Amino acid sequence: MSLLGVFGISGSGMAAEAQRLSTVASNIANANSSVSTGGQPYRAREVVFRSVPVTEGDNTAASAGMAGVEVAGVVESATPFRSVYDPGSGFADAQGYVQMPNVSPVDEMVNMISSQQNYQADLDAFNVAKSLALRTLSI
Repeated sequence: MSLLGVFGISGSGMAAEAQRLSTVASNIANANSSVSTGGQPYRAREVVFRSVPVTEGDNTAASAGMAGVEVAGVVESATPFRSVYDPGSGFADAQGYVQMPNVSPVDEMVNMISSQQNYQADLDAFNVAKSLALRTLSI
């Protein structure tokens, strides 16, 4: 596999993790929103990744089974909403409960840390490949 394959693989990982981090930020920002634009509480979103073959001019990486990653989609979480007792709220039901988003700040922080570490690992691989390419050119 050539160094171009390494650049493609780590670049695809960094792009995917950047979108995951953006989704986590959106979830955290809306964790306490009682109503979204549709009139329902905000639903946590999760990024779904899929493996994609690396394409190079000679296809050596693809034939070796090397694969990058891309975002297959962003899906809404199926976990139920939280019910919070707040009879004074304008959004409360007849029993005084307000439906709140299904966002768990603890889970989102774990996702954020994981995304950051994965991004850093991809960046480290990219930098090693760049260093090897520069050393090769200096010979």
